[in-house]
Amino acid sequence: FPEYVGGTEQDTLDVAQEMNRRGHQVAIFHRAPGSSALVRTEWEGIPLYRAQAGPMTPQAVFISTFGHRGLERAFRTAFQEFEPDLVHFQHLKGLPARLVSLVHKAGCPIVISLRDFWFICLNAQLLTNDTREICDTPGKWSRCARCGLTRIGMRRLRFLAPLLGLMIAARNALIKRVIHQADALLAFSRFVQKLYIRYGAPSDRVHYVKRGLRYPQRWESHPRDDKVKRFTYIGGLAWQKGVHILVEAFNGLDNRAELVIAGDETKFPDYVRYLKEIARHPGIQFVGRLSHSEVWRTLADSDVVVVPSLWYETYSMIVHEAFAMGVPVIASAHGALEEAVKDGVNGLLVPPGDVGALSRAMRRLVEQPELLEKLRENVHPSPTMEIYISELETLYLSLK
Repeated sequence: FPEYVGGTEQDTLDVAQEMNRRGHQVAIFHRAPGSSALVRTEWEGIPLYRAQAGPMTPQAVFISTFGHRGLERAFRTAFQEFEPDLVHFQHLKGLPARLVSLVHKAGCPIVISLRDFWFICLNAQLLTNDTREICDTPGKWSRCARCGLTRIGMRRLRFLAPLLGLMIAARNALIKRVIHQADALLAFSRFVQKLYIRYGAPSDRVHYVKRGLRYPQRWESHPRDDKVKRFTYIGGLAWQKGVHILVEAFNGLDNRAELVIAGDETKFPDYVRYLKEIARHPGIQFVGRLSHSEVWRTLADSDVVVVPSLWYETYSMIVHEAFAMGVPVIASAHGALEEAVKDGVNGLLVPPGDVGALSRAMRRLVEQPELLEKLRENVHPSPTMEIYISELETLYLSLK
């Protein structure tokens, strides 16, 4: 941040800018690569405390949770300089858990966003690294140890599992204390709210908040052949996003369909290379990473957005951006996706990882234009950014 802007980073910036416009003083503290230093700068008008602390390798992220002198010293300096009335932790990955305790001891209200499953799963996605399945036993040290060894490329060193398991158990106990020090925990879907409560988060502090969008002007679609339906994927090009499932499913369609795949191709180059190798349909286009304005333009030119995630999405910004442009969605039938997409109403749901089911769903919309039109008519936009920020502001003020 700000070198990489995903959903969490974009929401952090949006909230900071909107709160700033409402007369609140806002600053952002974040970890960054580079030799140890606290750099004061700004991004798009928002003051940044950039705590440089070396690379964010999986090992460094894990160890930092237990403590990091440089990061703790930088945060303490930023906290004392800025003197906040409230601290909102958008994520703690790569940061010491002790930062929350520092704020808690100072008597300052704490808000924590539940962006993924990091607080109950070291992998943050409830997907196992070794078997690549949804994990239904997060926190079980033996299972977590096998998954962790695979994550750091040491799967064969199983004799290390007991030691790593003890470290993971200590990490989980530390994170549990952090969760209970928060005055408010924000869940952006009912699915996430219920899941965190099931795994021990205090139910009276887990607030469901509807995220809002900063709506663009409505771009007109570029002229093209109406007989060809355009399916679009916009997001991370990573295994857990299920893009390979989409490519394989699309290979089975005829020339009445085309597929646009947009995303950063540099983060997981081996996976992207594999996607291009299996892409046999001539209508598949890889267009790389898009700017925010290009995302809106691409959505305006789309007939259907596809979100084939294998992990439990906790919100999925692209689903709501598609709805903002009146575009129906085909999505995996689990997690927050199943909550946002209503099968046969504003989109279609398919079993996650099922190539055949996804292919059939896309083929239905190619062959049944009246169904596509019906889905389009039932798409309703998400709340505006103003509504979202007002709800956050009310929550912030209630904690002071």
